[in-house]
Amino acid sequence: MRFLTRKRCVVTKDVIVIGGGIVGCAVLDRLARRAASVCLLESGDDVAVGATRANSGIVHAGYDCEPGTLKARFNVRGNALVWQLADELNVPALKCGSLVAAREGGEEGLAELKRKADLNGVRAEVLSRERALRIEPMLAEGVVAALYAPDAGVISPYQLAIALADRAVLNGAEILTECAVLSLKKEDGVFVVGTAKGEFRAKTVVNCAGAEASAVNAMAGAETYRTEFRKGEYYVLDHTERENVSTVIFPLPTAAGKGILVAPTADGNVIYGPTSTPAEKDDTSVTAEGLEEIRRNVPLTYARPSFGKCIRVYCGVRTVVGHDFIVAPSEKVKGLIITAGICSPGLTSAPAIAEYVEELVLKELPLPLKESYIVRPPVRPRLADLDEEGLNALIAKDARWGKIVCRCEKVTEAEIVAAVRSPLPARTVDAVKRRVRAGMGRCQGGFCSTRVMEIISEELGIPIREIRKGAGHSEIALLAVKEDGYDEV
Repeated sequence: MRFLTRKRCVVTKDVIVIGGGIVGCAVLDRLARRAASVCLLESGDDVAVGATRANSGIVHAGYDCEPGTLKARFNVRGNALVWQLADELNVPALKCGSLVAAREGGEEGLAELKRKADLNGVRAEVLSRERALRIEPMLAEGVVAALYAPDAGVISPYQLAIALADRAVLNGAEILTECAVLSLKKEDGVFVVGTAKGEFRAKTVVNCAGAEASAVNAMAGAETYRTEFRKGEYYVLDHTERENVSTVIFPLPTAAGKGILVAPTADGNVIYGPTSTPAEKDDTSVTAEGLEEIRRNVPLTYARPSFGKCIRVYCGVRTVVGHDFIVAPSEKVKGLIITAGICSPGLTSAPAIAEYVEELVLKELPLPLKESYIVRPPVRPRLADLDEEGLNALIAKDARWGKIVCRCEKVTEAEIVAAVRSPLPARTVDAVKRRVRAGMGRCQGGFCSTRVMEIISEELGIPIREIRKGAGHSEIALLAVKEDGYDEV
């Protein structure tokens, strides 16, 4: 495929970041502020295609993290940074607060969470049922009390990662997708990273490879970890359910995790989930058992389950390495900085992890800040946010603003073109979907996918047959119906 071709060569950088999830993108964004050459290598067709893509999108307050852990430290600091980034990058976000809903006998659990909140410096308050209902009128009848954290909320996880990646590129960083790391070694004090797209060299490497973090370390002869994977299944509900959910509703957490929540999304939907089941790292299958578990648990905290409004089910896999995050320089290989086991609250913690990784990099390389740096990239308008006057003004400049491609999510041709032309271009149907939501609505792309494919084809100058859904061999239109040989396919 034309846009995947890259001549094999040797590229030298100051810092290489491996992995384009939320942590890798946040690290790249921080390092792009420095007078240095930095790049990110991602095995997928885009950033945010692994755990970040299937994240709940919750901005956790930090009340349930064990005091003194890296999770507590990075969650609390990250909470403040996420809201700042959402503002700077124009990422959909909503600080709606969260409630941990307790049924009879759960009062001690709430008191323990309040104790942790106080030790972590997190604003939180235990409320009676009556007070909690003022915040969330749809609490289930059996809920007797709740812990309220006003600084929690929701954000679009993949849009945050993409926005960080875009800003990093605008500030001089490079991102290579479909560039899996095949080897990693150190020669004469320099890291040599082997990939299918050539050889990369750097003085410092930051491992943000998520599920593959331990495997990447092993290539370099660094620390390896016992890694576990847990799958989480979700229901996504139509926009019409959003009016019934005011805040994020959690049950009391257990050893398996934070439990099955009910939450608004930053884009106007509602989600139920996730489950927490041991799995293989690439098992994103949705099971009848998992969906039934969600159906059993949602009514325990939420009074008005609306499973009939479901428009999609999906699954993500999170990586667990012990009881805490690993964010540290390797003790075996100098210059290798490791992030591993970044499970919940990894999304919230990512900007704070990146801040700390930057400090670790500076101990290896004294990199000054650039004299000029883009903090607020140009805002890309969204049809869904425009009034009539604003829309007409855009149409007068570009007629594509008047052509709606995705009816469910109200996405125009102009927005899709902008996604394909973005600093980190959207080159697949799923990459467009993550940027502008074309295909994320009630019909799940049934009406708009073909037009999205045509626009990608036109913009990239490649045949429609080469347009893919996502990574790998995911071509959608294999041949024209009336082509010769069709009957043999």
